[in-house]
Amino acid sequence: MAEKTITIDDVRHVAKLARLHLNADELARFTLQLGGILHYVEKLSELDVTGVEPMAHALPISNVLREDVAEESLPVEKVLANAPARDGDFFSVPKVIGGDEDSAG
Repeated sequence: MAEKTITIDDVRHVAKLARLHLNADELARFTLQLGGILHYVEKLSELDVTGVEPMAHALPISNVLREDVAEESLPVEKVLANAPARDGDFFSVPKVIGGDEDSAG
């Protein structure tokens, strides 16, 4: 694989796509850093991975979930005992959507 070097124009283009405003020092620094990353990836492509199965995680893992068993709920008074505000048998919370600013549409 031919080694590709990243240019300052490449970094400027990616920054524009990401809507990042980079000054000249940042463009130069990121050009060097991204070039180093690409060089490292090139080195990785030299490894012989014949017979190595692809994996998503370095360790064998599986979902460890408890069985979903229906149980009796807590009593309402116990649930609401530490609620900062309540409205009867319900939690009372501030309105976060549907206010005056949302209805002007």
